[in-house]
Amino acid sequence: MRVNDTVAASARRAQIVTAAIDTIAELGYGNASFARIAKRAGISSTRLISYHFDDKAELVRAVVAAVLTEAAEHMGKRLRVADGRVALLTAYIESNLEFIAEHPTAIRAVIEIAAAARAEDGTPLVAPAGADDPVARLATMFREGQAAGEFRVFDPVVMAVTLRAAIDAAASTPDLDPHAYAAELVALFVRAIRKDPS
Repeated sequence: MRVNDTVAASARRAQIVTAAIDTIAELGYGNASFARIAKRAGISSTRLISYHFDDKAELVRAVVAAVLTEAAEHMGKRLRVADGRVALLTAYIESNLEFIAEHPTAIRAVIEIAAAARAEDGTPLVAPAGADDPVARLATMFREGQAAGEFRVFDPVVMAVTLRAAIDAAASTPDLDPHAYAAELVALFVRAIRKDPS
C-alpha cells in the first residue's frame, strides 16, 4: 500500500469515527446503524464503513479509543507539568472536567456506548482493563502519594472509585459550571487525601 493510500485510509477511518460519534450521541447506540453513520459521514455506501471496520463492535471500540486518546492528550499536557502529587491530582481533576465540558458530543457517545453496547452474551463491548482502567490509574496515583508520605492512610481503590464517579457525574449534568465544579472537587479531595486535613 502506498503512503498516500495509507493517509487516505486513515482519513476515511477518522471521518467514519467522527460520524459515528455524532450519530451515537444524537440517536443512541441502538439507532446508530451503518446506514445512518454513512449518511452523516457523507459517504455513498455502508460498504465503505465495512471496508474499514469488520462490524459495529469494531467501530464502537474505535470510537471509544479515539475519544480516550484525545482526552489523554488533553490531560497529559497538564499532568506533565504538575509539580508535586497534590498538583498532579489537581491537574487530573481540572483537565478531565475541561475535556468533558469542551467535548460534550464525544462524551455523550462514550456514555451511551458504555450503557448500551453489549455483545451477544451481554458483556460490554468496551470495558477498561488493567493499566488502561482510569480507576486503576488513580489508585496507583494515590498509592504512590501514600508511599512518598504525602497522603494519609486510606483505601486507594475506594478513593479512586469515589473521585472517578464524581468526575463522571459532570458528564451527565450539562448545566454544571465545569470550573466551579472542578474547584470544589479539588478542595474536597485535597482535604480528603492530605495527611493533615487542616
